[in-house]
Amino acid sequence: MAGDTRHSMVVGAARLLAEKGLQETSFSEVLKLTGAPRGSIYHHFPDGKDQLVAEAVDLAGAHAVSLLDRAIGRSPGGIAEDFLAMWRLILSASDFGAGCSVVAVTVATDSPSLRDRAAEVFRTWRGRLAELLVDAGVEPAAAAGFAALLIAASEGAVVVCRADRTLEPFDSVAAQLIAQAEALPTGR
Repeated sequence: MAGDTRHSMVVGAARLLAEKGLQETSFSEVLKLTGAPRGSIYHHFPDGKDQLVAEAVDLAGAHAVSLLDRAIGRSPGGIAEDFLAMWRLILSASDFGAGCSVVAVTVATDSPSLRDRAAEVFRTWRGRLAELLVDAGVEPAAAAGFAALLIAASEGAVVVCRADRTLEPFDSVAAQLIAQAEALPTGR
């Protein structure tokens, strides 16, 4: 039961980060969202909000990697499509109310350890995307460069779509990225 409460709080924090940002992801908001008892805060997170946020960033990062792993064996364009579909679904399912919890932490934190944690998630995503692309036949240098482009462009598109409240910018960026993925140089 205690593990369920702790996990629920981490999931809730990840959701709040994606929807409201770092400043609005308070213990009070997490408790309200999850229904966890107030006494569970420092029992589960003795190092405070930074510990909860770090674990939420890790969870969001791991969740994205597990979704990326569904692209094993796909073409370069298919890999890009799968990554982009994840963000498109978040935007549409939340009616543009949610973005990336890792970006939320990156842009708002003053904590070097949280910024380092977010950077590690982005490095992991780039590495996994590059691995998938290499496995699909893309030259390693091109795979690494495109992985960085895919993440940066899609994150920017998410931000623009949240502001504009339309998928049009995202779909335009996605079409360009998928076309670029299919044109990546292969070593085969």
